[in-house]
Amino acid sequence: MQKISLKTKILVLITGLIVLVTILLTAINAYLESKDIEEQIGQQALHVATTISVMPTIVEAYKLENPSEVIQPIVEEIREFIGAEFIVVGNHDSIRYAHPDEEKIGKKMVGGDNDRALLHGEYYTSKAVGSLGPSLRGKAPIFNKNGEVIGIVSVGFMVDDIRTIVFNRLLKISGASLIVLLIGIIGGILLAKNIRKEIFGLEPYQIASLFRDRNAILSSVKEGIIAIDHQGMITMMNESAQRILGLSKDHVHKRIEDVFPNTRMYHVLSSGDTMKDDEMILNNRQVIVNRTPIVSDEGNVVGVVASFRDKTEINEMLTTLTEVRKYSEDLRAQTHEFTNKLYVLSGLLQLGHYDEAIELIQTESKMNIVQNKVLLQQIQDRTVQAILLGKIGKASEKKIDFKIDGNSHLKKLPKHIDLSKLITILGNLLDNAMEAVEHKDEKIVTFFVTDIGRDVVFEVSDGGDGIAEEQVERLFELGYSTKQGNDRGFGLALVKQTVHELGGHIEFHNQSNGGAVFSVFLPK
Repeated sequence: MQKISLKTKILVLITGLIVLVTILLTAINAYLESKDIEEQIGQQALHVATTISVMPTIVEAYKLENPSEVIQPIVEEIREFIGAEFIVVGNHDSIRYAHPDEEKIGKKMVGGDNDRALLHGEYYTSKAVGSLGPSLRGKAPIFNKNGEVIGIVSVGFMVDDIRTIVFNRLLKISGASLIVLLIGIIGGILLAKNIRKEIFGLEPYQIASLFRDRNAILSSVKEGIIAIDHQGMITMMNESAQRILGLSKDHVHKRIEDVFPNTRMYHVLSSGDTMKDDEMILNNRQVIVNRTPIVSDEGNVVGVVASFRDKTEINEMLTTLTEVRKYSEDLRAQTHEFTNKLYVLSGLLQLGHYDEAIELIQTESKMNIVQNKVLLQQIQDRTVQAILLGKIGKASEKKIDFKIDGNSHLKKLPKHIDLSKLITILGNLLDNAMEAVEHKDEKIVTFFVTDIGRDVVFEVSDGGDGIAEEQVERLFELGYSTKQGNDRGFGLALVKQTVHELGGHIEFHNQSNGGAVFSVFLPK
């Protein structure tokens, strides 16, 4: 289906409206003009008829034997002067004494509209069909000195002549209407050109297509995007920006400083400079912000677009990769440790120290039976098994007693709790626990898990010094750490964010012996 251009739509609309209005106005004006002209001509006819009816010469002529000889010349002269179609003078019986056609003098007047004047002495206008055709007439009775009606004067103008006058006036109006129509068409063309210029020559369906594409693109982009106008009012905010800032669509058309704290978009608005890779904290998330001015065709800055990506997600991905690498190293360390034990066992056997070899085998067997029973039989999720195996190797390398609680029980986890999220949660909690006991003489870290009930519960406890009360409130704050060194303060913040994304929550408390306990509750 062929699209109709905006220019065509505007021209058709404007032309149609002007034609419609012109026709309506012309029809109304024609009706009013015809009524007005009829009124004017009728009053003129009545006035002339009244004037003739009171002329002494006319009244006195009725006493003569042949009134026509006096009346006919007088009324004909008056008729020619005023341009009337006819002036007829008759007696009480409607017998003509004067008529434009002298052959009709002495004959009875036609039209049937004389009674009001002859019988009741009224002055009036009427429409009737006479001997000359349809006409508008002014009727006036003629009185004698005694006040008796002795005759009638009828002054008439033809209806066709009146219509001609109305038509001529309408022609003048139509000429003016045509000029208005032409002006409207020219104005429509100029308006269409101006509108197309404002919308960069695009047609409405192209704009609609661009709008749909823009919304789809903005929805698919993971970066948050906010745009403001020259007054600092938010004009656009995509779904990612709402998610990162924790906002809703209701914040559109509000001032940017009420929504985007610590914004520097006003600086870009005033200077026109582009700002890239500016790091800041938004809604407890570390983000990287880019700000770009929106420039009009005249070179004026009319707005600013800010895009920001969540650095926390990048850190989370890097943490996951780091954990995977650690698991690989931990497994290599565990393999290396068991290889050493096999060398020792081989040496004892070669030297004939069979009792010592058997004792070594039984010791290792007892340790592995207890640990593996819980790890491989009671914990059935392979992802959790892999994470714990890696941490067992790391704990063994660091001489940490890593215990898996014998009451632990876990079936396969739901699909929404995936590997990367588990690595973020368990990896950070177990690493923190191991770091907490590194300086202790008795290095103990305990892990417990259960899926009894509606939640999956993970609990990690350590035998360290615990967390000071003044540090507890900021424990999950991005960038805050109780440890020294750079690149700290991301682990627990990532854990809390990931737990919340899974719809769960995390709790913390210090043990009576000083150690720390972190409990994570994830809905199934």
